[in-house]
Amino acid sequence: MRDDERYEIERAFDLLPHVVGSSWAVVWFRFNKIKNPTREEYREKVLEYLKMIVPVFESYPNDEKFSDIIKYIKYRKEKEFKKIISGLNPEIEKRYDRYVDYG
Repeated sequence: MRDDERYEIERAFDLLPHVVGSSWAVVWFRFNKIKNPTREEYREKVLEYLKMIVPVFESYPNDEKFSDIIKYIKYRKEKEFKKIISGLNPEIEKRYDRYVDYG
């Protein structure tokens, strides 16, 4: 698969963890008045919300013409989930620091 064929999916996976996962997690912590969650709690909550949109990741038809992009999506999803839970997604870590510092 050419890079230009997966460009939009790459951008989505660059943004979705912090735009969806982290944003929803912050609101959850705020409304529950949890001002200092641990990094692990924060990461788990981010992942919980990100996993709610997994049906979107699985929305392309199981058709030969989509097989390469489906494989890429599965690969990238797992990679992003691992980065979040292990603390290797710098945007999630930055948003955690911001939440704990400024709530």
